[in-house]
Parts: sequence; C-alpha cells; structure tokens
Amino acid sequence: MKTISLSQLQKELATLEKKQVLEICMKLAKHKKENKELLSYLLFGSADEKQYLEESKEKLDDLFLTVSRKTTYTTKKGLQKVVRHLNKFIKTSKNKQTEVELRIYFCSKIRAARINLDSSGIISNLYYREKDKINLALSKLHEDVQFDYRGEVEKI
Repeated sequence: MKTISLSQLQKELATLEKKQVLEICMKLAKHKKENKELLSYLLFGSADEKQYLEESKEKLDDLFLTVSRKTTYTTKKGLQKVVRHLNKFIKTSKNKQTEVELRIYFCSKIRAARINLDSSGIISNLYYREKDKINLALSKLHEDVQFDYRGEVEKI
C-alpha cells in the first residue's frame, strides 16, 4: 500500500466523525508502544513540561543504575541503552529546552559516575557526540536561555 502524505491524512481526518477519529487513535496506540507513549505525552504530559522532565530524569537515573561497569563492553552497551531512551524522551517532547536539559543531565551523570572516557573510543565518541548535540540545540534557543545553560555546559 502506498503511503499517503500528511496533508492528505489531515484532510481525511477532518472529514471523519469524532468517534471514528477516537477509534483510529486507539488502534495506533495499540499498534506500537512508541505511539502509546507519544499519545500519553500529548494528552497528559505536554501541559506540564517540568513534570515530564523530572519523570524522564528519574527514568534515566534508573537506567544508569543498570549500567554494569565490570568491563568496557558492558559499560558501552549500558550507555548506548541509556542514550536510546534519552533520544526517545527528546523525540517525544520536541522541546529544545527539554532536550538541552536532558542531554546535560546525561553528560553530568557520566561525569558523576566517573566513567573512564579513554577506556573505549565508542564511549568517548558517545559522550562527545552528546556534547555536540547540546551545543547544537543551545544555538537554537533564545540568547537569554543560552546564557543560563552556558555555565552548566562548561561544567561537563
């Protein structure tokens, strides 16, 4: 089946009744976990971005606890898992300020855990890539907000 453009989908959804749109939304939520998470965020989380940010940080804390530091390999795999979840939280929110805060939080957690960045090229690349993404997201924010975050970025 050919994928239809977003504008055509929007026009078709506008012609449907409220009940039909609700059924379609429920089918999407049942189809994939990501859809359900996005729908949950849009309905409940988007009104209170600070609450979403705190919940995301708590989930990142829980994920950091599962990172095994026995070998470089397990550390790398654990950090990659944390980054996957981090990107999912950022993708759900699409708020640049939330993105900056979550990425800074991630980098500060790596520093606080005293993970040796020189032990693996992949771990160091992962960390420095996140720092680059912080700077990119910061450049898209207002100058006053950028100034507020510059001190935190310099710490990491």
